Amino acid sequence: MHIEPGIVEGAKMALGVVTAAGAIGYAAKLTLSTIKQNSVTILAMRSAITTLLVFCFFQVLPHYPVGVSEVHFILGATLFLIFGAGPAAIGLAMGLLAQGLLFAPADLPQYGMNVTSLLVPLLVVDALARRLIPAKTAYKDVKYAQALALSTAYQGGVVAWVAFWAFYGNGFGAENLVQVGTFSVAYMTVILIEPLLDLAILATAKNLHQLKDNRLFHSRLYRAAA
Repeated sequence: MHIEPGIVEGAKMALGVVTAAGAIGYAAKLTLSTIKQNSVTILAMRSAITTLLVFCFFQVLPHYPVGVSEVHFILGATLFLIFGAGPAAIGLAMGLLAQGLLFAPADLPQYGMNVTSLLVPLLVVDALARRLIPAKTAYKDVKYAQALALSTAYQGGVVAWVAFWAFYGNGFGAENLVQVGTFSVAYMTVILIEPLLDLAILATAKNLHQLKDNRLFHSRLYRAAA
């Protein structure tokens, strides 16, 4: 989901700063919920875990360049279900920044665009989960169809934002259309596989009953909404 250097240049890059500021600002509101329900310490600990995980997703898990960007297993919906929207948002933003600083400095000028592509779909997942998963259902008990819907919403949002940045920077020429199309098709593998990973991780959590009172995890992971 990294926008390749040179696709958006010059004054156009300012839009990424604006969209990132809006996404980060809204995500900051979600972190307040974690603080109110738990504490700043719990938020910091969950955020540290998600940051490390996101860094590993980008740097360790298989990833390959396709078209205008790269295909990654980001597991945004998984982070949301296990740690909550606020810590997931912080982890996505900070993990992306760490990966850029340590291994991909050429991506740093595009940070605003890339963090927008990660955070806005997460905000959509947060809103969708409220409507899709009944309040009486703990996240560990979500069905495949629900996991697929959340994962599709997240990954589809990432693809949509990458396509937007590509068209915004390079227009609608035939070559750019092919590049965007190639990237979008390649991301279908992520959309198909990620819900299975979500359910496998949730199944593991379901069997680890000793973790149900561990505040490092989102309270909704083991318990229905209050």
